[in-house]
Order: sequence, then C-alpha cells, then structure tokens
Amino acid sequence: MSTKTIKAIQAKTPDAIALLTADHKVVKALFKDFEKLAKAEDNDEQKAGIVRKICDELTMHAQVEEEIFYPAVRDAIDDDDLIDKAEVEHATAKDLIAQLEQMHPTDDLYTAKVTVLSEYIEHHVNEEETDVFAKARNADLNTAALGEQMARRKEQLKAELGIMGDEPKAAPSINTGNGHKQVAKAIR
Repeated sequence: MSTKTIKAIQAKTPDAIALLTADHKVVKALFKDFEKLAKAEDNDEQKAGIVRKICDELTMHAQVEEEIFYPAVRDAIDDDDLIDKAEVEHATAKDLIAQLEQMHPTDDLYTAKVTVLSEYIEHHVNEEETDVFAKARNADLNTAALGEQMARRKEQLKAELGIMGDEPKAAPSINTGNGHKQVAKAIR
C-alpha cells in the first residue's frame, strides 16, 4: 500500500481522541436541545426522542472507551487512578441512563435527571479532555489505529442497539413559547 493510500485512509478515520471529542460535541448539542425543549410545553414526544439519542450516544461512547480506549491508555500511562476514576464516573452515568430509559417525560424527576446527567457528563468530559487525553497524547499510543478500531466497534454497537445510520431524522419544530417555532437539531 502506498504512503498516499495510507494517508487517505487515515484522513477518513479520525484518531481516537478526535473521535471521542466529536462524540462529546454531539452529546453537548443534544443536551442543549433538551434544555430548550424543557422550557417549552407540550413536547413530551420530542423530549423523549432527544433523551433517547442522548442515552444511545452515551452508551456507545462509554462502551467504546471502556473496551478499547481506556485499556490502551491504562497500559500506556502510569496513572491507574485516573482511568479508575473515569470508569467509576461511567458507572454513575450508566445508572442515570438506565433510570431515564425506564421513564417518560411526564414522570417526576425526569427533567431533573436529564439535567443532572448533563452536568455530570460536562464534568466528566472536562476532566477527560484535560487530563486523560493529555496523558494519552504524551504516551506511546497509536491513536490512529485506536480510532479505526473504535470507529468499527461503534458501528457494531449501532447495529446491536438498532441505531440507524448517521443521517439526521426529520427535525421537529419546537414551540419556544414566544409564538415562534424553531427547528430542533436531530443528531444521528
């Protein structure tokens, strides 16, 4: 395989850190969409749809990190506590996800749980992007190969979870409460 071909393949598959950072951005955008919906009324179906996407994205992201990224980083750096903490944070997030998956937007504490999950994920992402990614970048890791492996696993998980493609679904309108309607961003 020529160097030009290898570089073309690498350009199509982001490295592990870029892939995870892109996931973080998707989830942050979904939480913002939910926050807007939470301020409006009569949109339970839309809220449920956004929360379903949040749960799907976080589930795939966490599993890919736990199966592929964290073990590689753990082996490459001398800081087991950092990865242990990240895994414990995942466990807590998974607990909230499991609760939300059993709830309906009209249930008590639904919006509060989504908000707490959002805040928790924001904290986790900040630590991960600051500490874990920095140590991973400085370690002897092939982040391109990891990214390729993680992208393949993520596609497998999409199939296993029944998540269809990356195409955005038709975006519903949101009544913003001021007489205007706004199109919700659908990310998938």
